Amino acid sequence: MPRRYRYFVYIVMNQSGTTIYTGITNNILRRGTEHAAGDGSGFSSRYHTTRLVYFEVHTDVRDALAREKQIKGWRREKKETLIRSINPRLEDLFDEALRVMQEL
Repeated sequence: MPRRYRYFVYIVMNQSGTTIYTGITNNILRRGTEHAAGDGSGFSSRYHTTRLVYFEVHTDVRDALAREKQIKGWRREKKETLIRSINPRLEDLFDEALRVMQEL
């Protein structure tokens, strides 16, 4: 049976909420660990974007890549509106994302 992949489009912030990073991964645990350690992206290590504030799951990598590109093209205000639509208090959603990944 072929492995079914799920792709996470995610947004992380630094602790003060001044910097936002949008990315894509097929393993939110690995990527979250990379962000926390400052590995993977020069941007995320430079700005300490470690708090997962938004994520969505896609089954098709092309859809996920298109969504990531769409969000990256938005102005900050629109990104914040998206984030707050599911996470009004800007809480760290890493544990929830892990739970979702394990259920898939």
